Amino acid sequence: MTKSELIKHLKDRYANLYIKDIGVIVETMFDDITAALERGDRVELRGFGSFSTRKRKARLARNPKTGETVTLGDRSSVYFRAGKELRDRLNNGK
Repeated sequence: MTKSELIKHLKDRYANLYIKDIGVIVETMFDDITAALERGDRVELRGFGSFSTRKRKARLARNPKTGETVTLGDRSSVYFRAGKELRDRLNNGK
């Protein structure tokens, strides 16, 4: 599902809201989640899951096109852990 599909789905579900307002709400929600992760905070959405960042150490990698060895510096990546309710719904088909 893309962001625009999510907005359309919410518009279909909540016909009394304007699509522009729904778009602003979705954008604001994603912006706030992104800002929290940039600060190093953990974002928990009960029943869905949690997002956090993990530090990755510098390492040597290989460019698959040229075979050249390159150095990747320290960096952060986003880690998602599904909540129990989401895992149960996916595994039990509810």
